[in-house]
Amino acid sequence: MSAAVRLSGVARSYGPVAAVRDVDLEVGRGEVLALLGPSGCGKTTTLRLIAGFEAPDAGTVEVGGRIVAGPGVNVPPEKRRVGMVFQDYALFPHLTVSQNVAYGLPGGKKARVEEVLALAHLEGLGGRMPHELSGGQQQRVALARALAPGPEVVLLDEPFSNLDAALRVRVRAEMRDILADAGATAVFVTHDQEEALSLADEVAVMMDGTVVQKAAPEVLYHNPASRRIAEFVGEANFIPGTHENGRLSCVLGEVPACGECTGSVEAMLRPEALRLRALHNGGVSGDEAGATVISREFYGHDQLIKLRLDSGPVLCSRLGGGPGFRPGERVAVGVSGPALVFPRS
Repeated sequence: MSAAVRLSGVARSYGPVAAVRDVDLEVGRGEVLALLGPSGCGKTTTLRLIAGFEAPDAGTVEVGGRIVAGPGVNVPPEKRRVGMVFQDYALFPHLTVSQNVAYGLPGGKKARVEEVLALAHLEGLGGRMPHELSGGQQQRVALARALAPGPEVVLLDEPFSNLDAALRVRVRAEMRDILADAGATAVFVTHDQEEALSLADEVAVMMDGTVVQKAAPEVLYHNPASRRIAEFVGEANFIPGTHENGRLSCVLGEVPACGECTGSVEAMLRPEALRLRALHNGGVSGDEAGATVISREFYGHDQLIKLRLDSGPVLCSRLGGGPGFRPGERVAVGVSGPALVFPRS
């Protein structure tokens, strides 16, 4: 798959602060990429460098196989074939939906406007004003406007941050469908891990101004490249142990493990990898540990159980949405699947 966007050795500083440093990144055609990271990690600056709102101090930016930024080159944003969906949508309040979508098209091209309105599920709303639309509809108008000129890539800056939680889930599913139907390449910035994992084909995690791992969502979740990434992407339990020949010896007994480091290690177990059973009068088996439930958070589709092992460590277990264990209840804790080991810090 050829790259729609390629960044090579890109850096950008503001005075003494290095916002982006030595970023290498490729986005394949038709791919949706999430730039995920904590506040101040450089993800929005990276998006602005692709868009042309910022110029790199070093490195090159390519869009559609053409260098648009680099030594001696700085193509203006409007000539990069890049569509932009801003955090606040930036719709023109005095223009209708159709006029907003037609804004970047030479001569208006009514047929193209109708085409992208249909693509964005906005049929029949072309004559409305932006203030007459819901938040989700306004966002789809902004996306339709970005898609209308047929850009090489659509860039989205925190596209769901202005929506309430219930609407956010529905709208991001709609947006994923619209981008797929359009065959569009997209890069979006988010600090929300659930958003990145559920919407993107690939996720690039940024920390301290650089990309520390780029992978498919399931790879990133189950095989993070470092403990720091594991902590940031989803919830994780960390326990010390000894790793030899694919086996981890730890407070939970002998556990299957994967990872290159051996000897004294720190192992990651996602909450859903911990299985629980009630302890009544019986004891624990050789591959279990005794624990006491501290708290329970019920979310409907699942629940998070916090527990303290008899040996002291506090762990979390994620179970299905059925009846749960109550605070104070005694449980036996076992492990499903292998632990991922990291060097002990």
